[in-house]
Amino acid sequence: QVRLVESGGGSVQAGGSLRLSCAASGFIYSRACMGWFRQAPGKEREGVATIDRDGKTNYADSVKGRFTISRDNAKNSLSLEMNSLKPEDSALYYCAADLGPFFRIPAAVRYGPCLFDRWGQGSQVTVSS
Repeated sequence: QVRLVESGGGSVQAGGSLRLSCAASGFIYSRACMGWFRQAPGKEREGVATIDRDGKTNYADSVKGRFTISRDNAKNSLSLEMNSLKPEDSALYYCAADLGPFFRIPAAVRYGPCLFDRWGQGSQVTVSS
């Protein structure tokens, strides 16, 4: 069973930092493309960053230079380091996985080079001004 469990969210003042983590299980993590998405109240879910199986990264323009996505294949974990946070970064942040075409399920969401169809429950990030 595929599981993605986020942790590390919280509240911080503008300009501060937070680190999100995602613990993955139930699939061959090293072969998956991984990503972070976020959704603020009243807005659509949007892609934040992706990292493919080779470690190549992709970022939304709004977070470039402030956020860093990384993965540890030995620990089946994904991280998102968020610096210089802004109030507009406040959202529910989701960890997502693309397990590849053989395992794909309907309603996959494309972001960057990957199609994400596995999701965590989300971790809340709140940035106050």
